Amino acid sequence: VQLQASGGGLVQPGGSLRLSCATSGFFMDDYPIGWFRQVAGKDREGVLCISKIGSTTFWTDSVKGRFTISRDNANKMVYLQMNSLKPEDTAVYYCGTDLYSARCGPSRDFGHWGQGTLVTVSS
Repeated sequence: VQLQASGGGLVQPGGSLRLSCATSGFFMDDYPIGWFRQVAGKDREGVLCISKIGSTTFWTDSVKGRFTISRDNANKMVYLQMNSLKPEDTAVYYCGTDLYSARCGPSRDFGHWGQGTLVTVSS
């Protein structure tokens, strides 16, 4: 099972960025995929999740109205569109899955982290 995040970079406050999560080794169609982020010295934080049927669950209220998650099962990809970025969104972003559920349950149930991608929001 592999989930590989990419697409990070440096962006100015108020800007946008789209992250990609490439999956392999499991049938992505049947499972939820979540986006997480981690700042150095802090625990990994669940951001939002998309279920098997495409429903979104927000684990972090601060991104509501700014972040959108989508999935492309045919290409085994999940995307995170981030708009109106703020300096506090700066983190390494990861994608993960929960292979025991089709829905977005607690973020602590997710795993199978791959290499993350760094997002830096700064002027």
